[in-house]
Amino acid sequence: MLDVPVATIRNWEERYGVVVPERSAGGQRLYSHEQLEQLRFLAAQVARGLSAADAHRLLTEREAGGPAPPGEEPADRSRPLVLIAERDPIAAELAQSVLQSEGFEVELVFSASVAEALWLERRPQLAIVELMISGGLGAELCGRLKHHEVGAVLASSALEARDEALAAGADAFLQKPVDPAELVSTVRNLLAANAPGDT
Repeated sequence: MLDVPVATIRNWEERYGVVVPERSAGGQRLYSHEQLEQLRFLAAQVARGLSAADAHRLLTEREAGGPAPPGEEPADRSRPLVLIAERDPIAAELAQSVLQSEGFEVELVFSASVAEALWLERRPQLAIVELMISGGLGAELCGRLKHHEVGAVLASSALEARDEALAAGADAFLQKPVDPAELVSTVRNLLAANAPGDT
């Protein structure tokens, strides 16, 4: 998920003590979604050329409400809003964590009716719809969302239901389990394809 070697993450934990996970009964490290976002932040800063020490210092400053690091967007402004309509809270939170770490604003809902209401109220640029939400109403929801012509719709399911999803109105389909990198890439491609054209 992070493209960071396990040994590096352990080294950061032992040397800087900033991101320290819980331990399972068997001694395995258990990272929270917040800690995953912190590790993504560190990895991004190191990829920009900062030392691990400077990256941890920036993370500490950020967590304390300090200034944003160079090259990082100031908090908010016009971050793309993604609506996740899921039936599985764990899958929803994972997708939320991945997308938020990439700069997206995310809203989670767990029923088709709430998803449609929020779609009309907040007008997100994209919705990710699990086809089995609300007892299997996901395909119908895809069609209803596209009918309102607000944004793009990405369907997902553990079943091979690409044809059903696209026929219902979805712009794209991903089969679970979804690779985080593929999720981000697909979301970016859909947003680019649905962006208003230059006039």
